[in-house]
Amino acid sequence: MQVTETLNEGLKRGYQITVTAAELDAKVVEKLTEAQPEIEMKGFRKGKVPLPLLKKQFGQRILGEAMQETIDGAMTKHFEDSGDRPALQPQVKMTNEDWKEGDDVAVEMSYEKLPEIPEVDLKSISLEKLVVKATDAEIEEALNNLAQNAKSWEDRIEGGYAEKGDKVTMDFVGKVDGEAFEGGSAEDFPLELGSNQFIPGFEEQLEGVHVGDEKSVSVTFPEDYRATHLAGKEATFDCTIKHIATPKPTPIDDELAKQYGAESLDALKTQIGERLEAEYAGASRQVQKRKLLDALDALVSFDLPPTLVEAEAGQIAHQLWHEENPDVHGHDHPEITPTDEHNKLAERRVRLGLLLAELGRVNEVEVTEAEMTQAVMAQARQYPGQERQFFEFIQQNAQAQQQLRAPIFEDKVVDYVFELAQVTETEISKEDLEKAVEALEEE
Repeated sequence: MQVTETLNEGLKRGYQITVTAAELDAKVVEKLTEAQPEIEMKGFRKGKVPLPLLKKQFGQRILGEAMQETIDGAMTKHFEDSGDRPALQPQVKMTNEDWKEGDDVAVEMSYEKLPEIPEVDLKSISLEKLVVKATDAEIEEALNNLAQNAKSWEDRIEGGYAEKGDKVTMDFVGKVDGEAFEGGSAEDFPLELGSNQFIPGFEEQLEGVHVGDEKSVSVTFPEDYRATHLAGKEATFDCTIKHIATPKPTPIDDELAKQYGAESLDALKTQIGERLEAEYAGASRQVQKRKLLDALDALVSFDLPPTLVEAEAGQIAHQLWHEENPDVHGHDHPEITPTDEHNKLAERRVRLGLLLAELGRVNEVEVTEAEMTQAVMAQARQYPGQERQFFEFIQQNAQAQQQLRAPIFEDKVVDYVFELAQVTETEISKEDLEKAVEALEEE
């Protein structure tokens, strides 16, 4: 077997692989010899069929398999000997298209190798970790929201009129051009005034009604209303008021805490504080991660596989185009050409992606089965009633598995770097943290 280099330009590599007819024939004989003990044929005992007869009977069928295994073996040996790691699946094609049995096989292999990535002194990286503590005011605000959600109702005094915040129970019939429309009627429907549950302008017109009133409400459906046959149309709703209830304040005490699974009010306050600070920590991590990526991007420079950059730039341009044209959901649109800005962003993403992958490989960072299972379960919750089908899809689709594994792997590498970097904690306000997160989105 001969392997001859035909291209060595930057990260691009090309090779001509020649497998001789004798090597192929030897491979066929090897496979037949391996299978011989299990083969039965009329006139011969099991395992005693002569090799020449087996070759005549099965040689043609095994030849293609032997050819593929030989070429695969040559490629594997090449990558082991050279140390090259292809950025994408190598392109392989047979060059002697008029090949016939007895000829040598000539194959052309080309690929872009992954670059040599320089070592980075992770301990030299300095990062700031923003820390936000939950204030008493924020905890009190959260407590008030919980009390609002746990509120009870009491009848409004007889003769009292409905106010914003009251719950009105009513029958109603909706009409367009004087005709009732499907889905526009209900009985004993409870509506909290000010909840914005109904279309704009509806709830405000019920303020001031009494029990027993018949009220005609006039509204116009929004132009973007989900029911397109009603979008933009004027409608009236004939409402019969049957009951009015006013919210009853819920005391913020130990009983409220027990409704939310806490032993006491102090325990609930502690839980709220921890939950708020966990949310702040998540936002802080976004800021810290961006600063880390900026630092790594400034520290390293190496050649990038052109195909990876081109593919990433195309994906960025395509995604941004759809964000600017949200009404186009398919791919029936003009060809999208990446700009210099897209290409620059693609280079950064590919460079950092390769660097993080190398840091993870060298330091043996791995995604565990438990972490993958947790990720799959989290995704499956987005498809209620179809969880089993989603699990089966993930099990059978290697690309989908990789899409779930990649962000977990990246976060684990980032955490590894955080542990080695020089990290200084700075306590700031919630408002300053929000500004820092907004700044990320503007970059």
